[in-house]
Amino acid sequence: MSPLDILIEPWFFMWLSISHVPATIRALVAAKDYGTLFSPSGFREALFGTLWATIGPNIKAKNEECVIALLEGRIKGGCIQDKVVSTPIYGTVLEIGAGSGMWVDILARFSSNVNAVGGLNNRKNTGRGITKIYGIEPNPISAKALQERVNEVGLQDIYHVIPVGIESVNDPSAWDSKIEPGSIDCIFGITCLCSIPEPEKNIQLLYKLLKPGGHWFVNEHVKISRGSPLLRFYQWFCNIGWSFFMGSCRLCRDTEKSLRAAGVWQEFDLAQLPNQTGYEVIPHVVGTLKK
Repeated sequence: MSPLDILIEPWFFMWLSISHVPATIRALVAAKDYGTLFSPSGFREALFGTLWATIGPNIKAKNEECVIALLEGRIKGGCIQDKVVSTPIYGTVLEIGAGSGMWVDILARFSSNVNAVGGLNNRKNTGRGITKIYGIEPNPISAKALQERVNEVGLQDIYHVIPVGIESVNDPSAWDSKIEPGSIDCIFGITCLCSIPEPEKNIQLLYKLLKPGGHWFVNEHVKISRGSPLLRFYQWFCNIGWSFFMGSCRLCRDTEKSLRAAGVWQEFDLAQLPNQTGYEVIPHVVGTLKK
């Protein structure tokens, strides 16, 4: 992409979102969901859901190589390595931002469940696989689609859909179980911390769920914290429209700062991808954190 294409990228996504307004209205009217239709916050989330159904598969395809390398332990300093340089994903995993299950098939490759698609092949590569997954998805429509996707790839024996937000995962009155602090081996999520409510509070809560020595696999877009003041101002300006047309996502969220402040880390390997030019209004960081 040229520098100009990179600079107008946020506006392209917002234009796509606007183009999905009619379809979102038709869907809400057909469902007689007038409460959401006339609620600014509800309509914003519904609009983003309609948009994501269109752009999600393309975004997944674009990021899949990097995500697989991350979960295989082949990323260091933001660069994909030929060999394993850190611990691959394993054990009890908490997937945040599970949505309708876009990354479930990738997680299946790392599963120790012989019934999962790709699970057997991946056990040869990692030596130890995923034994249990909790997928956080508070939206009931998305949670239903997530369960269907879990069943499709054969993970129903180990994948448990959590139909509540992060703040309620250890509250048995909110759902039929709870996740104890210090019980999670790995946390996994792709471009989701930009959207969670009360990020500092919820990132600290997630940190507490990790076992000592546990790993957090990160791939997020973040606030521009270095470089040109003009570019940082431009990102802030873009975020004004972005915050309506892109659901609860925020361009200017300082996720790296929030992760560093969550607690003590043995390792904090988080860096921008090397193919980024420095003009990005939506810069991404990737890496693995070890508690």
